[in-house]
Amino acid sequence: MPVSSNEIKDAYDPKIIWNVPNALTMLRILLVPVFAVLYMKGFRMAALAVYCAAALTDLADGYIARKYGMITDFGKLTDPLADKLMTITMGICMVLKGDVPAAIVIILAAKEALMVIGGLFLLKKGNVAYSRWIGKLAQATVVSGFLLAFFNEWLRSLGAANLHVIILWIGVGLTLCALGYYAAGMVQALRKKG
Repeated sequence: MPVSSNEIKDAYDPKIIWNVPNALTMLRILLVPVFAVLYMKGFRMAALAVYCAAALTDLADGYIARKYGMITDFGKLTDPLADKLMTITMGICMVLKGDVPAAIVIILAAKEALMVIGGLFLLKKGNVAYSRWIGKLAQATVVSGFLLAFFNEWLRSLGAANLHVIILWIGVGLTLCALGYYAAGMVQALRKKG
């Protein structure tokens, strides 16, 4: 549902922004470079641990925000941004290490860039773009593919060396469907605004 300009301004009031869920979201953003350094230096399991810690903060901030009524537009914008930053960073690191095809990450990054541009455009018009189920499904599929890449050596021993790549391509397909869904929603929201 579109949000008025006044509600957006209220959501950016410092007293509202700095609550526990939003602090956890910012912590998750700070963990992104930590993950990148560990992965690129070859500490894959340590990088995976950092990713898992970030995922736990994601679960915690959502739970706390809903349970204690701390949902803000700032959180609705930055929470998915933090997820996307971690996912794209993980993808870039894996491409640089030769673990996943570059085409997958290029498509995912392009989609996320379009989503950010669209979200900022909607925000300027007095609307906020919220997460949809198909976007969450696409994200979960992509993340599953990336996580499987951590265990590629073990999967190779089982005869399933490219399983992570297959899952990632499925995630790419869902991601493109989500992009179409969001684009249609954005057009509809703009039409309602007149």
